[in-house]
Amino acid sequence: MKVLIADRFEQSGLDGLEALGCTVIYNPGLKEEGLANALSESQAEVLVVRSTKVTEAMLDAGRLSLVVRAGAGFNTIDVKAASARGIYVSNCPGKNSIAVAELAMGLLLALDRRIADNVADLRAGQWNKGEYGKARGLYGKTIGLIGLGQIGREMIMRARGFGLRVIGWSRSLTPAAAELLGITFRQTIAEVADDSDILSVHLALTPDTRGIINAEVFDVLKQGAYFINTSRAEVVDQTALANAIKHKGLRVGLDVFATEPAGATGAFTDPIVQLPNVYGTHHIGASTEQAQEAIAAETVRIIGAFKETGRVPNVVNLADSTPATNLLVVRHRDRPGVLAHVLNEIRAAHINVQRMENIVFAGAEAAIARIELDGPLHDATLERVRDGNEDIIETALLVL
Repeated sequence: MKVLIADRFEQSGLDGLEALGCTVIYNPGLKEEGLANALSESQAEVLVVRSTKVTEAMLDAGRLSLVVRAGAGFNTIDVKAASARGIYVSNCPGKNSIAVAELAMGLLLALDRRIADNVADLRAGQWNKGEYGKARGLYGKTIGLIGLGQIGREMIMRARGFGLRVIGWSRSLTPAAAELLGITFRQTIAEVADDSDILSVHLALTPDTRGIINAEVFDVLKQGAYFINTSRAEVVDQTALANAIKHKGLRVGLDVFATEPAGATGAFTDPIVQLPNVYGTHHIGASTEQAQEAIAAETVRIIGAFKETGRVPNVVNLADSTPATNLLVVRHRDRPGVLAHVLNEIRAAHINVQRMENIVFAGAEAAIARIELDGPLHDATLERVRDGNEDIIETALLVL
């Protein structure tokens, strides 16, 4: 199996892939047309990327079967185009959660003590203890967490360490789940914002979360509150955020921006970092050695499972549901030609198979095939399925 790696990748991961017997092509400088050409020339079956964008043209260039995002978010990959071509897309969720939570807390501390401004003044030869000795302090303040996946949960324990009261919201959070986490439940994002001294965002980017932190949220946030975003810029209405910085005196820590360079280096012109009280980092939330080693190990695990079993851990682009309306259940002796007979009859009826599995009983004498169909089979077809092969024991057609 050929694996093309188009971003920086840990040596432990390279060694792990070679130990699996993969042919590894490591070229972390590939971008755009160069990456498409490399996919075409190498005929790699697996592509591993970190921040490099994967476009429809790249997916068409070679014979890819799997794209692994060596990180959590996968908005840099054209998932829709991959799905249309039957190419798996997988990621490494949770492996960078500690690193991201550490950076979020670092940004919070930096905002409270204005650490970046301290450093800048010292480097400029200015001593100003009078100004910088006015920090508010964090102990006893309320932090609101938006999103309580693994990163949000890592935030909870770190916030407690600083004596912060924690409240939170996520789409799946219930009062009982909040109690188990030891935090206070809030029904909406606006309710969290209304009760927070600090608001920290930890949401994945989806169609439902795009722009979800909007003017309504910033309107209820306290004057001068702290706002942290280490998730994705797109979950925040950037115009509403800029207005809140200007008119409500927010102190803001950002690791993600609406206009980030495509590569690891490049010009950066996002105007939001020019606003007062905005501290920014270079989208480095996941970029610790610990996190990258964990992600490399997970990437190797994903590719190893795909190579050895055909299954893809953490796949993100399989359908949760299909257009199937009927389920054909066929109990049969485990003999050659049974499934071919069943599928031939289904094809003759011009019905499409949406999903199927064949489960073999202990001893491999019998099995059950479960075949999801996008339409019903007429009685005559069912009779041909049942009676046309002597190894079929029983059939049933269920309406889904």
